[in-house]
Amino acid sequence: MLKKISTSDLRLGMHLHALEGSWISHPFWRSRFVVTDPADLRAIRDCGVRECWIDVALGLDVAPADSGLPDPRHLSAQPAPLHGVTAVATAAPGPAASREPDRSMTAEMAEAHAIVRRGRKAVKSMLAEARLGRSLDAEGCLPLVDDIRRSVQRNAGAIVSLARLKTKDDYTYMHSVAVCALMVSLARQLGHDDEACRMAGVAGLVHDIGKVAMPLEVLNKPGKLTADEYQTMKLHPQRGHALLKQGGGAFSEPVLDVVLHHHERVDGTGYPHGLAGDQIAELARMGAVCDVYDAITSNRPYKAGWDPAESIARMAGWAGHFDKRIFAAFVQSLGIYPVGSVVRLASQRLAIVAEPNPQALTAPVVQVFYSLRSEMRIPPQRLDLAAPGCSDRIVAREGDRADQFGRLDDLWLDPQLLPR
Repeated sequence: MLKKISTSDLRLGMHLHALEGSWISHPFWRSRFVVTDPADLRAIRDCGVRECWIDVALGLDVAPADSGLPDPRHLSAQPAPLHGVTAVATAAPGPAASREPDRSMTAEMAEAHAIVRRGRKAVKSMLAEARLGRSLDAEGCLPLVDDIRRSVQRNAGAIVSLARLKTKDDYTYMHSVAVCALMVSLARQLGHDDEACRMAGVAGLVHDIGKVAMPLEVLNKPGKLTADEYQTMKLHPQRGHALLKQGGGAFSEPVLDVVLHHHERVDGTGYPHGLAGDQIAELARMGAVCDVYDAITSNRPYKAGWDPAESIARMAGWAGHFDKRIFAAFVQSLGIYPVGSVVRLASQRLAIVAEPNPQALTAPVVQVFYSLRSEMRIPPQRLDLAAPGCSDRIVAREGDRADQFGRLDDLWLDPQLLPR
């Protein structure tokens, strides 16, 4: 049973279910856990969040004598929005950015699929040229980047969602296409004009070019890297920067900077130079977010990708990794529950997110497919959680249960468009 209490009434032994307030700033919103550490208790009380939800079935209840709360029978039984999410404040797309005619996600999917397939082929060719020591040309990247940019302008959800889907063998190529699309979408969310969006896309496309200089036995290793192998892999930003700079391909300094610094962290613990805060250029801070998100949500030879919503949650909890303003804009561009996320509804059904709702981040369009009451698959039902009269809502992420249902992507995507 969930109860809403003041954080001043939280005590050791209680099971913290969720914190109210600004989701990006409070310390433990991504986790549900029993509070056992006095330092954690102090951090929660000092973070500025006034109320939280506890689960009395998993931890201690409020003591009636000292709770200071109304009779529990009069408390609302409805849980707060997931993680206490309210809204994310970001800039709207800038007035200088051109406008493509808006399309529904379904209408954009087929064209986005064709762009992604061309992108895979183009990146594969680009990496092959680089491995042969041939210089790359920034101008040669622009046709693909512009195709991706125009698709993002028509409906960002389509190509961003498609590019995340990749086979284990395709990761090296499709990661570049996916980060390109994410960078363009994020640049638009931050209010940048067409030229800046184009530059962000080029940076995303070539950000990992230095990996062509890595030993193939390390790059393609199906298991965890040794300490020495990891140190070798950490050289790829410098190798990529040198490769593009010496090749004479007219890549701009901001693009080169992303190649060199997309593994820096705002707390100074990243590499290769340990830059911190504003020492890291904005475009490189954008690259850090987009690179990590695609990496952790993708299937790799040695591990399955994480659920998209779970990935957003974990990334938000990595204090010091990302610029908060840029990460907030990134979430706004994807949705708190990105397409493909498995969620639990208040109606005790599971659903997969089929389409984001930029005006209501916690109320996307979903495909309901499973009843928790009967523990059975049910005929898929499309449900717009933001539609007038819809009484259902998301109450939890369920990404850790996705594997038990097999492949679910065909619930939100035409099976003909799935990667094979």
